Amino acid sequence: MEAFLFSTGIVALGEMGDKTQLLALMLAARFRKPAPIILGIFVATVLNHAAAGAVGGWVAQALGPNVLRWVIGLGFLAMAAWMLIPDKLDEEETSGTQRFGVFGTTVVAFFLAEMGDKTQIATVALAARYTGELVAVVMGTTLGMMLANVPAVFLGDAVAKKVSMTLVHAIAAGIFAVLGILTLLNVGRLF
Repeated sequence: MEAFLFSTGIVALGEMGDKTQLLALMLAARFRKPAPIILGIFVATVLNHAAAGAVGGWVAQALGPNVLRWVIGLGFLAMAAWMLIPDKLDEEETSGTQRFGVFGTTVVAFFLAEMGDKTQIATVALAARYTGELVAVVMGTTLGMMLANVPAVFLGDAVAKKVSMTLVHAIAAGIFAVLGILTLLNVGRLF
């Protein structure tokens, strides 16, 4: 249960103000059809995070616990720094909307936008940290994505204008930094 809850919280917080959340806002404003957009986000996230989780599990087995502790600790510190860099939505990620329909466009755009994104890298790290709990991690990271993006689909710009993304990113960066330091110091039940 810890892997699921922790993965959910980390990704939900990390996703705030992320380019995929901006993509959700843009798709909602363009198509005004929340159901296929939400379903598309879900399918793309499950596929992307399952692949990322599998990579994380492989990394955990290949490196061993000592090296893995350093890789994950430094990875969390890198994520903390990355959280402080605001995302921008690339126009090419939303091309092809006529060919695939609302659902297909959302799946393709979200899957591609998540490639190498903070939340995908976090999923790799979480799967490596919670070795043997791949399903819980993927379910948690997927729920985290949905918690951040579904409101964006329904509420659009109103939320973005009221919530300080700088503050959200700073809180997320602080959490990642603390996790990185605790992992490097081998504090608690991290490994």
